[in-house]
Amino acid sequence: MPAVTVNKVADWFIRFAHEVGDPITNLRLQKLVYYAQAWFLALHGRRLMPAEFQAWVHGPVCHPLYQRFRGYAWNPIVEPVDAPALPAEVETHLREIMEVYGGYSAWDLERLTHAEAPWQAARGDLPPDAPSTAVIADEEMRRFYAARLAA
Repeated sequence: MPAVTVNKVADWFIRFAHEVGDPITNLRLQKLVYYAQAWFLALHGRRLMPAEFQAWVHGPVCHPLYQRFRGYAWNPIVEPVDAPALPAEVETHLREIMEVYGGYSAWDLERLTHAEAPWQAARGDLPPDAPSTAVIADEEMRRFYAARLAA
């Protein structure tokens, strides 16, 4: 089974966005990859990929992924990507993430993550505009999104 990495998951989302003609920025990509990880934790009790997300001002960010696309700033990622080799279970999961979150703008996704406990807990009492590299705990994500499943 091919290894699932943060770059492969990102490439899947980018390729999907290109195929449907829906521009994707680094900010929007970060949130989609975060939700893929968070919901996988809730559904399966384990990480989708070996990646950590930090509680940045504009929501959850995987720093290495941010670095990869930082040159695009707020502009859509136009870099062509190959279709990543991913297990069928993972592709199904990523399609479900797009069904739920794909219609949201980067701004909408930022607002959603700001209203959720995992990002808030990692930020603690920091002012809204204060930088942070605090890691959003896997267990916090798993617990929060599992509770949403149960509701």
